[in-house]
Amino acid sequence: MSAFLYVVATILLLSIGVGLIRVHRGPGPGDRMLAVQLFGTTGIAILLILGIATGEEAAIDAALILGLLAAVTGLALARSGLAMQESRSETAEPGEEQP
Repeated sequence: MSAFLYVVATILLLSIGVGLIRVHRGPGPGDRMLAVQLFGTTGIAILLILGIATGEEAAIDAALILGLLAAVTGLALARSGLAMQESRSETAEPGEEQP
């Protein structure tokens, strides 16, 4: 069973690699923010899976703390995205379309 959990953790780690590509090449800030959220969620999953596979309770505790930090980060990213959108609308010329 633990070999299967290690394989799942490796696949999740590969998804973080794909997320890094999205952060680097993302077409917009929204895509980059979602990729950062992917890092937090996948990191939590990896820590939980490795904690279960190895029997380390400290990894499970670290996953819970990472979950709290990911929630706060999500709020901060949403707030900064909203502030960025508001600043664009204030500087736009009348009649100009908003992206």
